[in-house]
Amino acid sequence: MRALIVALCCLWAGLAAAAPMEREALAALVVPPYSLGERINDKGVHQLLNSGGAEAGFVFETEPLAPLPGFSGAPINVLVTLDLEGVFIDVRLISHNEPIFVSGLGEAPFRKFFEQYRGLSLASSLVVGTPYGEGEAGSALVYLDGVTKATASVRIAHESVLAAALAVAREKMGGVALGPPARPDPAVEEALDWNDLVEQGIATRRIVTNAELQEAFAGTVWFDDDPEALEDPEGVYLDLWIVDLGPPSVARAALAPETFRALQGFLAIADHDEPILVIDAGRHGLVSEDFVRNTAPDRLSAHQGGFPVALRDADLIVELAPGAPEGAAMILRTDRRLGFDPTAEWTLEAIAVREHGMFRPEIGTAAFAAVHAAPERFFIRPEAVQPAPAWAEALRGRAADMVALGAVLALLFGVMAGAMRRFAALPAFEPARLAALAAMTAFIGYWGQGQLSIVTPLAALAALNAGGSLEFLLYDPFSLLIWAAVIVSFVLWGRGLFCGWLCPFGALQEFAAKAGRLLRLPQIRPSPRWDRRLKSLKYVLLGGLVAVALLAPERIDLVAEVEPFKTAITVHFQREWWFVAYAVFWLGLSMVLFKGFCRYVCPLGALMAVGGLLRGRDWIARRVECGSPCQLCRVKCAYGAIRETGRIDYSECFQCLDCVKIHDDRAQCVPLVLAAKGRSLAPRPPRLTPAAAE
Repeated sequence: MRALIVALCCLWAGLAAAAPMEREALAALVVPPYSLGERINDKGVHQLLNSGGAEAGFVFETEPLAPLPGFSGAPINVLVTLDLEGVFIDVRLISHNEPIFVSGLGEAPFRKFFEQYRGLSLASSLVVGTPYGEGEAGSALVYLDGVTKATASVRIAHESVLAAALAVAREKMGGVALGPPARPDPAVEEALDWNDLVEQGIATRRIVTNAELQEAFAGTVWFDDDPEALEDPEGVYLDLWIVDLGPPSVARAALAPETFRALQGFLAIADHDEPILVIDAGRHGLVSEDFVRNTAPDRLSAHQGGFPVALRDADLIVELAPGAPEGAAMILRTDRRLGFDPTAEWTLEAIAVREHGMFRPEIGTAAFAAVHAAPERFFIRPEAVQPAPAWAEALRGRAADMVALGAVLALLFGVMAGAMRRFAALPAFEPARLAALAAMTAFIGYWGQGQLSIVTPLAALAALNAGGSLEFLLYDPFSLLIWAAVIVSFVLWGRGLFCGWLCPFGALQEFAAKAGRLLRLPQIRPSPRWDRRLKSLKYVLLGGLVAVALLAPERIDLVAEVEPFKTAITVHFQREWWFVAYAVFWLGLSMVLFKGFCRYVCPLGALMAVGGLLRGRDWIARRVECGSPCQLCRVKCAYGAIRETGRIDYSECFQCLDCVKIHDDRAQCVPLVLAAKGRSLAPRPPRLTPAAAE
């Protein structure tokens, strides 16, 4: 009853939807030196500003953009800070209702998981898991470490981050290449020289005269600050050549042999870099006198698709091939992984700088652009390395466990379907059953983390009610296989297979009951009337939880704490003391009241009983003497699943097989014992009792 009150209180509290995060609260989460800019769409995407107030990227929450339901049915909300090149600056948890992290493992490992995104590019193929084999260095996948016991929740969080970030990238960051960039094709060989590069447009040229330079500074204080430009208007200020040296055939045509070999050695190490040759046969000079080699050129800049291209000096001594223009030459490099596509048009700007005044001169600049694109025929564009679907990654990660679980379920189904009566007739049946329960608890519960919970069906109900997807179920294939087996068992036997054989917490209660009997503790056996009344409580609790799932799904994880499964099985009793005390209470009570939680309180058991209505047959054999006059099975049934009439109440049957064993035991079954002695039981005259009156 207490759990029902908690559920109703949570339902009331959940009726008021949480307000969106206020701007002040969101701004407080942005890491310095960045700050929050203006909101730029109705999905809560904001500008990210750098310390100078310029746009540096985007800030957004994942829930408005990708409201993927977690295991509680509510989305995991994460703050993502992304720079203009698609690199994660910061990823941090805002809110969630994942049961395993709410009060199980705690939030610390969940928050630590998100720290791994910092510095990673959205252009990379990011997956949760660990690499297989020895080829990790050559893999195009970037692996993020999951969280033990919470991989499913972590995968959902990862998918939320990627889905939201990709949505922003497509809308606001069209220049970010989300697939593998084109790279030079080493198989393409052409005999070329410098003239071929010019004639075929492989080399791009941009000439700026002194007159054009003066026009750029016209009307400014810097107009008269270049005497040479004033004296020779037709003279050349900038004679810029651009050649992409990535294709070996092109590099061989543009460079002297020694420089070509040095470049190939450089690319063997920096294989993601695209080398760009720039030559100035004019007086611009490409860089200033203060330029430091192996850094970004201070008089050149580039952009592609509206986003900057990071250029850096390759620090190579450049000697050009015969026929190439004479002038200042340098080889720049840019990283293709940052989204640069050599075959798409990009713009290189040469910056002209003038100074006005002797002391603390004023600086003026003008930019002259040249557009270049390398021919497609020299490049290959590999297909995007697509991470396997989340469910496939989860399945692969638990392949061995899934095989073992499949074998266990096949054995269990085989015994129950074809050898149940022979199994129950074994002299060592009770120790064999306890051993099976111990194995199930160890493998399914503590090892496999396959303790089914009411949270899963409630989250599925909440997702369907909200028009969402049930894809989150695929993130935990181990539990999903158990669910599939349980649903099949509904048709064959009703609720009993799970509650009697596959539920780890149910097994713990059975062990506690065994300990109580060995200690000769007094046993509590409610009267039939009170037994029926108490059994109805679990259906009331189930109804309350369903109402919460429909009206306040974000509270599912809280009200589901009526189950002690997470405490006892999932986190091995490593929780706050009140959760541990609650779980220990039910185990202690089982020492004197046989499986009291399962029979009277468990909402999952109530759901299993409802599912058991699919049962297509009465699989427990009965005799005409059962119930009238023989009552042995009813008396022995610790679950109270046999009525005084002898009828089996399959909604309460846990498939322990005790009555099956008695039915076939010539030393226990009273009709068989008397038949062996040549006697028979006379039926009792009917009498009306509260149990029979049903």
